[in-house]
This record gives sequence, C-alpha cells and structure tokens, in this order.
Amino acid sequence: MRMACPSLSAPTKTSYGERIVRLVLSNVEHDGGPEEVPGVLPPRWRLCFEETLAPLEPDWLGLTELTYSQFRRDASAEVAEAAERRWQALQRTFGMRGFRAYMGQGRNPTGLLVRESVFTVGLQHHHPKVFRTPPTNVQLALPDVPHVPIVTAAFHSSFCSPTGREAEGYELTALVDKVKAQHGADPDCPRAICWLFGDTNEYPEPVGESVPEIDWTIVTDLVHRRHRALKQADGTWRSCTMLDCNMHDPARFAARRLQQGDALAPTAGFAAVGQGGESRIDRGYMDPWTVQAVLGVTVLDMTGLSDHHTLIVDLSNRKLLEALRRTFAPLSAWDLTA
Repeated sequence: MRMACPSLSAPTKTSYGERIVRLVLSNVEHDGGPEEVPGVLPPRWRLCFEETLAPLEPDWLGLTELTYSQFRRDASAEVAEAAERRWQALQRTFGMRGFRAYMGQGRNPTGLLVRESVFTVGLQHHHPKVFRTPPTNVQLALPDVPHVPIVTAAFHSSFCSPTGREAEGYELTALVDKVKAQHGADPDCPRAICWLFGDTNEYPEPVGESVPEIDWTIVTDLVHRRHRALKQADGTWRSCTMLDCNMHDPARFAARRLQQGDALAPTAGFAAVGQGGESRIDRGYMDPWTVQAVLGVTVLDMTGLSDHHTLIVDLSNRKLLEALRRTFAPLSAWDLTA
C-alpha cells in the first residue's frame, strides 16, 4: 500500500479566536500495522500518529483499532511487551494520559487519551460483557466546574451483527443515564454530560445527510450486507441508527446550525469494493447541552494511510462551561435530523 501523508486541512486551535477544547476520533486501520522489525514502530504508525494526528493537539482522543497496542491475558510475553511498548510510545507522542479497554471477542480494542492540563481525570469503568469490542469509558471533569462529571467513551460497535449492535447500543445508553437533570432543575441535583465517539458500523438517520443512503440491492459483498443491514418483510434491507435517547451528532449540529456542510462528509467506505460506497459510520454523540458548544467539525482525509478518515470536533471552552452549568436550555430530541 502506497503511503502518502495527507495535507493537514483541519483548523489550528487558534483559528477560532477563543479558547477551544478539541475532541478527535481516530480509527487508524489496524493500529498502523505490525512491526516489520521487532522493536521498531512501523512507518505507517509514525505517519499516522506522529506526523498527522499529534499536530492536531487533541485534548481528548478516541481510538478504535488498537490492534497492536493491547493484548489478551493469554498473550505471549513477546506480544505483551510489544503492545506495551507501542502503547507507551503513543502516550509520549501526544503528551497525553492513556486508557485502554480490556480485549473482547474482537481483535481491534478501543482506547482513549486525555490531556491532563485540560481535564481532571476520574475513574475508568470496564464493560466486559455484551460488547464484542468493549468501549473505553473514562469519567472526566473541567477544573472550572469540577462537580459536573463528563462521561466519555470511545467505542467500536460490532462489525458483523446488527442485532449485536442494537444490544451494544442499549448498553451505551447506560452511560447516558445520568444526563437527566433538566434546565432550571435543582442545582444540587446530580447531573452529568456525556460524549460517545466511535465507529458505529451503522449508517446515520438518512434524512438530511450529504452522503446518499446505501442501496443494498446493488451491493456485491453479500456477507458485508448481512453484517450491516437487516432484511425487512418486503425484501428490502435497512440499517439502523442510535439517536433515540436525546443525544446529538455534532456533525449534524455543525451542518445545520453553523452551515458547515463538509462536516457531513463520508468517513469510511472509500477503500472498500462492493460494499455500497462511501459512508459516515464514524460519529460522535453528545448530550443536548454540550453539543451546542460546537464551533466546528472537520473530517480529515486519511486516504493512503487508513480506511477511515479522522473526525475532529472543536468546542468553545466558554460555551462548554455554560453547558456544564446548564445556563441555557437543552437541544430538543431529534432537532438536528430534519
């Protein structure tokens, strides 16, 4: 595979004229690949992480294919040492603190990095059941509003089972459960905000999207179709979505409220053959307060480096603090889908 570092088209963190908090979702294919020489990080890993993603200076970085940076309990000492070496190199490269989920049945585990100069780090919670690939779930806070938890998770939904993804989706709603205190409620009532970012392996609600809905009747990779869609009673196929618990897609917010049409650009499918074309399966879900802090969403082209593009979500720090304090009304459910 020919490797070419894409041009860095994302805005700098100073482009907005105010302090921002940057959230990034990275799905680098198979963690940059195996070591060709033991102890030497592969060239594609360096191109992706050192030369392309680290200059973005993320404050929160979700990782969905840590193939060679995590290991199973029965792994050999050599495999475990190589994974630990790569994981430590990743944290040094970004200057951030890392968390990894335990391995599940899937071979591409999740993780996330946090910039400790921005966030106060709380507990990590593990989810060994239900998920084919367990999410990395870490609770954070901002020092200016320390009593409001920020429930964050990087997830990688099952690639092969629509019903499995549905079950995983229900489990993810447990992380949303604390986002219940409404605008104007008792200020002493426990409340939280929630950010879930990952490879959904599902296609978004079709209404209002820029990328056409996949026509499953012309897909030639029939196993892939079975992985991604459910056959309906009338013989058609349909994928599903996860926007039914008042969480919101920041890319839709950027497109609808900020007139940033490019926020809805495809994130995957450009490297596949016979699977229906480009899609937007790498997405974020944010609570109805903090999604309103979005200043910009960028899909960073990773062609030649990975089979997924990188998602960058920039938040206004000022507006984020207001959201944590519930100083404005939440966005209504399904507001961004019309």
